[in-house]
Amino acid sequence: MDTTEIERDSMEFDVVIVGAGPAGLASACRLMQLAKENNQELTVCLVEKGSEVGAHILSGAVIESRAIEELFPNWKELGAPLNVPVKRDELYLLRSETASVKIPNAFIPATMHNEGNYVVSLGNVCRWLAEQAEGLGVEVFPGFTASQLLFNEDGSVAGIITGDMGVGVDGEAKDSFTPGMELRAKYTIFAEGCRGHLGKQLYSQFQLDADSDAQHYGIGIKELWDIDPSKHEEGLVIHGSGWPLSGGTSGGFFLYHSENNQAVVGLIVDLNYSNPYVSPFDEFQRMKHHPLVAKYLEGGKRVAYGARAIAKGGFNALPKMHFPGGLLVGCNAGTLNFAKIKGTHTAMKSGMLAAEEIFAALQTGDTGGKDLTGYDERFQNSWVYEELKASRNFGPALHKFGSLLGGAFNFIDQNIFGGKLPVTLRDDHPDYAQMRPASEFSRIDYPKPDGKLSFDKLSSVFLSNTNHDEDQPCHLRLTDPSIPISKNLSLYDEPAQRYCPAGVYEVLGEGASARFQINAQNCVHCKTCDIKDPAQNITWVTPEGGGGPNYPNM
Repeated sequence: MDTTEIERDSMEFDVVIVGAGPAGLASACRLMQLAKENNQELTVCLVEKGSEVGAHILSGAVIESRAIEELFPNWKELGAPLNVPVKRDELYLLRSETASVKIPNAFIPATMHNEGNYVVSLGNVCRWLAEQAEGLGVEVFPGFTASQLLFNEDGSVAGIITGDMGVGVDGEAKDSFTPGMELRAKYTIFAEGCRGHLGKQLYSQFQLDADSDAQHYGIGIKELWDIDPSKHEEGLVIHGSGWPLSGGTSGGFFLYHSENNQAVVGLIVDLNYSNPYVSPFDEFQRMKHHPLVAKYLEGGKRVAYGARAIAKGGFNALPKMHFPGGLLVGCNAGTLNFAKIKGTHTAMKSGMLAAEEIFAALQTGDTGGKDLTGYDERFQNSWVYEELKASRNFGPALHKFGSLLGGAFNFIDQNIFGGKLPVTLRDDHPDYAQMRPASEFSRIDYPKPDGKLSFDKLSSVFLSNTNHDEDQPCHLRLTDPSIPISKNLSLYDEPAQRYCPAGVYEVLGEGASARFQINAQNCVHCKTCDIKDPAQNITWVTPEGGGGPNYPNM
């Protein structure tokens, strides 16, 4: 079906925002606050691909309240779901499958202290922010994907086209076909989160990362547990690194005790690993058997599962965040501060600054489509820029020197020099390019799940409430369908079988009969395949709106 010939309805707005995560919602709220403060009429539309706001939101999460306090000083009175202040904060190095060492507080980098922060469900925080946005007059459209970019004749961004509904797996229109709409705007804010599919196109179209270091990523895998009340300590925050990750594979785990006798446990695996036999999902399942973690989970019940890629390149990987007709905000631009393992406050602040820049332009009678270069100045004069710059060496130090020496470097950098060491470490090698041939490694024999602490992928995906209409085009596009078998299988034992945390990719058969199967309906929209495929042959695009996971309380 030729989508260029479709007649589409069109709606006009002052601002269209793509993505109802913290950055997009903060942008929307701040725009409408400014409009009301200045007695201006403003039309703002926010589209969200999840079935509801929060359905696709996945984060640890321990958050700083700084940005929320700036946006809504009366957030407590408004009922923001920040109900669990951090009461105890611990950091461990796991030495083996049974041994661990607690790092004394005095030796922990300052950025990793969590006093004054809150354990939250970020999905619920976004649901609350959406209520505030709608109360301010924002039009929030959940279940609508931003499928394509719209351009003006001069090449500036003119808005987006929402995804068509009712297209069959053969690419032809079904009886239920409904064309997507053109949502036109003077300015469009892209807040899709890590590795946004339109953001990826914008990077290429406007060469936004031409002067940046390569972006780096991790995959975060998380579970929500109901645990034994006698083992629950509301506000306890535990982080750690080490076992089971080894052989150059780095990352870290988290265990947070939230409210209602629940705890969240997760593992972040850096996607710069070189061993194609590594399975982040199985590393996570193995990690939960460590006595430090197992003592809290034993006797409990796993109630939710999810996974999401994380942009962790930090300051050195920040792109140009403005282009004619639009702005990038939040994790679409990589504003997460990995030194703090936090990105909500920085994402929200970047969105608020974008709102202020756009509103200032519109007040001058701007009709849209301009390159709002003033956003650079606002960003560089903000605390988020200062914070990210001070943490610029954190990730590269861990990548170059490992957990122990890198941790020592970061302690000196953060605690003694306050992030102002007169040196900038660089890590400019893309994660996908770090993969090495399978012939250099031995296959990893992961233990079978016991069904109590560890589980298989399919039962995990079931708990993510993931659903896609099977009769639709596959949203995981192969540039060259032959590469998985002809190249990736022979060189890397096709690592997509293992780096995907949802069992989307399988190699069926052997030898000449081997074939690559994509189970797209399992996809939890983590974007890992788009990032880690060593041939860069997989492109993640949006499926029909409302598809994917439906995360509760995550």
